[in-house]
Amino acid sequence: MSDSNLIQIDGKEYRFSPGETILQVAWRKGIRIPTLCYLKEASPTGACRICLVEVEGARSLMASCAAPAAPNMVVRTHTEKVIKSRKLNLELLLASGHHYCVTCEADGDCRLQELAYEYGVDTVRFSESPTRYPVETNTLITRDFSRCIMCGRCVQACNDVQVNEAISYGYRGVASKIVTAGDRPYTTSDCVFCGECVQACPVGALVPQPSRFKGKPWAMKKVRTTCSYCGVGCQMFLHVNKGQVAKVTGVEGIGPNYGSLCAKGRFGYDFIHDPERLKTPLVRENGALREADWDEALDRVAENLNKIKKDAGPDAIGFLTSARITNEENYVVQKFTRTVIGTNNVDHCARL
Repeated sequence: MSDSNLIQIDGKEYRFSPGETILQVAWRKGIRIPTLCYLKEASPTGACRICLVEVEGARSLMASCAAPAAPNMVVRTHTEKVIKSRKLNLELLLASGHHYCVTCEADGDCRLQELAYEYGVDTVRFSESPTRYPVETNTLITRDFSRCIMCGRCVQACNDVQVNEAISYGYRGVASKIVTAGDRPYTTSDCVFCGECVQACPVGALVPQPSRFKGKPWAMKKVRTTCSYCGVGCQMFLHVNKGQVAKVTGVEGIGPNYGSLCAKGRFGYDFIHDPERLKTPLVRENGALREADWDEALDRVAENLNKIKKDAGPDAIGFLTSARITNEENYVVQKFTRTVIGTNNVDHCARL
């Protein structure tokens, strides 16, 4: 790296790699610059104008997420001019729609809310923009256009991260909105319901429909686990409230999925609390099933497995594990199959 690759941020010099932006250098060095639109895995857009910084010699403030670091550049991240501009942009964003935190699912986990509080924003100066589009709801995702700040993170997540290319910007001016091809509902569009856009949304414009009214973010306990639907091993957080899974999110910054999940991993958890889920062992007698306790059921299983193994050999037995149990439980099943029974006849079905 050349000795000329030095940038000064808030009075201190730092080395940077060619191609790094001001924001990336600052974050790498622990210098906090706020942002709403920036998505690490995608190309920067500079849409939200919250990451503005003052660069010596520049005619105006620059969006640090999109401005490349340059040799001998002098950057100031928290000058009076910068703070004033950020506050103004936050005011405009808050006035751009219906941001009523009390009834919002993102209350307590909203980046706009956090920054508005941090910067002491007062929205009295600007009146709230009228709601132009109705809320769109399906069984998995709810879109509230009145809360959308047009940051574009959902578009980046869909096009750059998941490469589904199902959503984009539509219309112009005050009529702007995020649309699918032909401005159709999600259910009739090219959307595959991976939910990447939901996790990327920094406000309450996109929320998982199954988790609505299941609890505010601060009331939920996050439990990290491994998705068991297939063998990739995606890392996920179960958001648990009052003993029930309210929603699922991907663990960001951790492989192999780095926050991304498929539709099954993100939304396929409703079976956990399904009222028709079996909770008691059933034993078949005289062609009918009756409830039994675990001791009786396990004794019956062990007796029959031992008989089959003795009469026909271990390869006469096979095990099919389930995507509806944990990864750890699936491991125990295959271990039992190979070491106790003595066969490799074990498989897994990742379908719902």
